[in-house]
Amino acid sequence: MALSVLRSSLLLLCVTTIQTCHGGGQNCMDKHQLVGVLRQMEKFLKGQEMRFTEGLRIMKSKLATLQNSVSKLPQADQSAAPSVCPSLEAPVHGRKFGSNYLIGHEVHFTCSHGYHLVGPETHVCQENGSWSGVNTICKDVSECSSNPCQNGGTCVEGVNQYRCTCSQSWNGSNCQHQTQTAPPEWSVMNDPAFSRRPRCAKVDRAQHCSCDAGFHMSGTSDNSICQDVNECEVYRLDQGGKLCVYECVNIPGSYHCSCPSHYKLLPDGRSCEDVDECLTQQHNCSRGTTCINTGGGFQCVSPECPRSHGNISYVKTSPFKRQEVKLGLNISPLLPHSQCERNPCPMESRSCHLAPKTVSFHYLSLPSNLQTPATLFRMATAAAPGRPGPDSLRFGIVGGNSRGMFVMQRSDRQTGELILVQRLRGPQDISVDVDMSEYSDRTFQAKHVAKVHILVSAYNF
Repeated sequence: MALSVLRSSLLLLCVTTIQTCHGGGQNCMDKHQLVGVLRQMEKFLKGQEMRFTEGLRIMKSKLATLQNSVSKLPQADQSAAPSVCPSLEAPVHGRKFGSNYLIGHEVHFTCSHGYHLVGPETHVCQENGSWSGVNTICKDVSECSSNPCQNGGTCVEGVNQYRCTCSQSWNGSNCQHQTQTAPPEWSVMNDPAFSRRPRCAKVDRAQHCSCDAGFHMSGTSDNSICQDVNECEVYRLDQGGKLCVYECVNIPGSYHCSCPSHYKLLPDGRSCEDVDECLTQQHNCSRGTTCINTGGGFQCVSPECPRSHGNISYVKTSPFKRQEVKLGLNISPLLPHSQCERNPCPMESRSCHLAPKTVSFHYLSLPSNLQTPATLFRMATAAAPGRPGPDSLRFGIVGGNSRGMFVMQRSDRQTGELILVQRLRGPQDISVDVDMSEYSDRTFQAKHVAKVHILVSAYNF
């Protein structure tokens, strides 16, 4: 159409020009010029016609391609994927949580008391517009499904509850108690202080009874009573060890631990600790004696120096003081001890020089059945200021070891240890004498004796 309009316009221009020239116009072209112009216009029109035809062909081709593409698209009702899922309702006897039904969102379900969920708890809105999982329902819980009735009892369903019909010789809410014809060993009988009436209530026309903590049901379902449980005996029969370090005392509904005389109960409620009568001034030792604490008591001692004989005599140079010793792997309380020293010897008296230069007295309190081996006592030498010490030492047991309960061995170059190698069962007192000999250039210099008195308690704590 545009090409036709262009042709009509050019033709009109040429006709107008010719008519103007025939009318005597001054600026008219001659015939040759006019023919040239017409030929140029003809060429121009042919070129425009070719371009128009090519543009029309391309446009038709694109229209055909577009029509082909559109024909392959799905129907209008299938072209748009759904963006939400259909509404979900809470199951009967249940609740729904979540109200957003968009793709990817979740809805959750729970059931009321007495019902349990069957099916998935959570549903997810999927991209295809449907919910994941199968339908969820709330199903009535069977109270008897867990078989709560023991010992052949029959379970009877109720509304959110059950009751057990017990066979002969059994009672209790779950038929868990045997009707006693004879009380068990751990039951306290024939003492009103150790009995209680049970707490009973009717549930679904059936009577249910229970006892306080520390009591158990005894008797028949029609005539029951709560008897005390002897926890001390139960623990012993179960071979679970000892509830208490010393003694377990049963009381109505419970128990408590007690300690022997001169011991105190520790905060844990089961352990005992010796009371140090000497430290707390709870002793009756007279002047001139020293209080020595023992497990469960004390002793008043007054050690004497060896008697004088010949040129040998002693004098007490150190009253009782406390010295730290090592007991097993633990540091024991300070060990009371005193010391006597030999008076100077005449130069010509060999027997005096061979006698002990010092005699010391030591007292050590031990529990019964102490685990062995245990280091009880250590001896060591110390040189006087400005004087060289001995270059070798020898240690030994010189008395009180007839049963071979002790050994003396060197722990390092300057120290010897008294070691207990057999367990001692108390109560008993044992004395053992150990010595330490000093040598210089293989020549005897001096000997020191320690008298160790071991006081074994009657208890192993």
